[in-house]
Amino acid sequence: MGSQAGDIELRNLVRGNSAFALEMYHKVRDMEGNIFFSPYSISTAFAMTYAGARCETQKQMARVFHFSLQPDEVHPPFDALQSHFQKLQKNSPFRLNIVNALWIHEDYELLRTFLKLNRKYYQAQLFNLDFYKDPEGSRLRINGWVEDKTEDKIKDLLPSGSIDTLTRLVLTNAIYFKAEWKNTFSVNTTKEHDFWINPDENVRIEMMSQKARFGYWENEVFQILEMPYIKNDLSMVVFLSRKKDGLSDLEMNLDIKTLDDWLSNLEPQYVHVYFPKFKTSQNIDLKTILRSLGISDAFTDRADFSGMEPKKELYITDALHKAYIDVDEIGTEAAAATAVSVGVTSILPPEDVPEFRADHPFLFLIKDNATESILFMGRLSRPGG
Repeated sequence: MGSQAGDIELRNLVRGNSAFALEMYHKVRDMEGNIFFSPYSISTAFAMTYAGARCETQKQMARVFHFSLQPDEVHPPFDALQSHFQKLQKNSPFRLNIVNALWIHEDYELLRTFLKLNRKYYQAQLFNLDFYKDPEGSRLRINGWVEDKTEDKIKDLLPSGSIDTLTRLVLTNAIYFKAEWKNTFSVNTTKEHDFWINPDENVRIEMMSQKARFGYWENEVFQILEMPYIKNDLSMVVFLSRKKDGLSDLEMNLDIKTLDDWLSNLEPQYVHVYFPKFKTSQNIDLKTILRSLGISDAFTDRADFSGMEPKKELYITDALHKAYIDVDEIGTEAAAATAVSVGVTSILPPEDVPEFRADHPFLFLIKDNATESILFMGRLSRPGG
């Protein structure tokens, strides 16, 4: 895929990223309402940070993000993925932009090896800001960059007060995706329907519908539908419990092996699909989640980022993520951004087709079909919520 990384290393990285995605989902699934995030964005931002981690800090990050390759072997596969996505963007009628940046305090010297690695493998842009004299102006500049790279869908990634005089480095990843369905829905078939938040509570929503050929599998407990985007390069995969209140059981059983098994069962067939139009966005403070997964040192004065600078005075002060998705008859628009702040210690179908009626909570993901990379993941529990 146009990189120094081989196929085995790439598969290893993608599987690790997917394992992290599912483990993170388990940490956020107890949150009320809708969930949406980009595991790829989060993994990329932290891989950039991981390049500067050493000793126990490095080991903890590797365990949580499933970086099972040797530390210096982690980065070429990320480059391979980014190159793959850039080729898709050039040759396809959809948008998939992924960009990275390092925002460095203007007089703070980071090791050239760290900067060179981030430029080489992550195509990271380097910017100098004065965090000491103008922390608020610096915050607005970074937020402006994120807004620009996500077509104004991700605003205010860094909240007021998140940059201060002790900030020395902010690493950012932004991802923007917009694509038409391979089989678009006719607006004439969109009707108002009930969406059951639980067996006793429902809201009225706009429900799209069509009969078309999709990847599909079912058992007595749940259904899986794969809706490809134009050219089949990417797909949305939807997991729907047969019971209106059965999503939590489905979520509980979700791990990397189970996901592989479920996806391998998908077969193309005609399906009568009912699917809601929806928009949702999410803010996630990653620090608490990553601590609970096992990254402890990186957020304290025990952090060792001596691969960034030799004095061991840096630690992660903030890790923030924001994501947005809009699904309609034409397709999907999605965006996400992650910031890691580092500071000093201080056709007519036959009649008999299955029906896939997404009128109650479901889990979904958006993936790249060539590599199986999970770009976005979420849950719709309450349309409009």
